[in-house]
Amino acid sequence: MQLNSSTAIVSGGASGLGEAATRMLVANGANVIILDLNDERGNALAEELGATVRFVRTNVTDETDVQTAINMAIGTFGSLQMTINCAGVAEARKTIGKVDGVYGAHSLAAFQKVISINLIGTFNVIRLAALAMEHNQPNDEGERGVIINTASVAAYDGQIGQAAYAASKGGIVAMTLPIARDLARTGIRVMTIAPGLFETPLLASLPEEARLSLGQQVPFPSRLGRPAEYAMLAKSILENPMLNGEVIRLDGAIRMAPK
Repeated sequence: MQLNSSTAIVSGGASGLGEAATRMLVANGANVIILDLNDERGNALAEELGATVRFVRTNVTDETDVQTAINMAIGTFGSLQMTINCAGVAEARKTIGKVDGVYGAHSLAAFQKVISINLIGTFNVIRLAALAMEHNQPNDEGERGVIINTASVAAYDGQIGQAAYAASKGGIVAMTLPIARDLARTGIRVMTIAPGLFETPLLASLPEEARLSLGQQVPFPSRLGRPAEYAMLAKSILENPMLNGEVIRLDGAIRMAPK
């Protein structure tokens, strides 16, 4: 897929890995619609990056919100060729244990929230984006679109307290191949990136000593991943037509310990 003059939607595109993907796309000549719930950050980033970027406040679990963003991409820039799914939330809670000093079972509502945003939200964006991409004229490789999802090494190495998060990311891993097979006849590729420990807003809130300690757990390079490195891999996936139906761990060879 040629990035220059193509159009992408990026969920969670106002910060962290999504922001890095947005910046990479714009730097390579693409038009971008940022899907995010952070109005302040989304509007500021769109204004900073210029006329080829728009921000649409979007709840990825809401069909109308996502369709509105896709309609803006097509209405403003003519078509939609690329989708990068980065929207997600984390939850740290044991199956049974104490929360705020009260012992009990894992909140079902909290589990459902994580699954809804991370897994169902990702699928919601995929299905609506694929329907829009189906109408594109294929390029020389027969491609009509490329979809990149974001899982996590927690899909494989879920730690204590990560039942909800690991399940949501494991679902993204598991649906990558069947969706790629579903969309193969249409010329739409589907890939997933499973990042390890990265410098995201969540980790940025930790003390410097804690972040250094986490980085030292990575075999090599022994540091936290940089969002720009996620964007580098996303760019390679977009541009390489043979990458399809696979999950790539981006983790410096880390295998997470139980805690």
